[in-house]
Amino acid sequence: MVDPDCLFCKIVKGEVPAEIVREGDRTVAFRDINPQAPTHVLVVPRDHLPDAATAAATDTGVLDAVVREAHEVALAEGVADTGYRLVFNTGAGAGQTVFHLHGHLLGGRGLNWPPG
Repeated sequence: MVDPDCLFCKIVKGEVPAEIVREGDRTVAFRDINPQAPTHVLVVPRDHLPDAATAAATDTGVLDAVVREAHEVALAEGVADTGYRLVFNTGAGAGQTVFHLHGHLLGGRGLNWPPG
């Protein structure tokens, strides 16, 4: 399923340019245009789901695919051994601005807790 008005659906379809770093059968990973760390890659499913909660409720394994792909990106980007953060913002109150499920893979610097 694709939402014709969704920015990330358009990136997945190649209609909007992005710096793609990895493509899988179920996912596409591309650099964030406003990076918050030296490595900041978004991993999105090819199918449109608005957020992580919806994806979990559908129980299709798409969250597993996104997490698996994020780890492959972390390996390729050289941040897997030093550590990385994978963030899913769910809802506007949590900072989600594009309502297409996506994981933010962050690494390449110390990531203190709490974030912000």
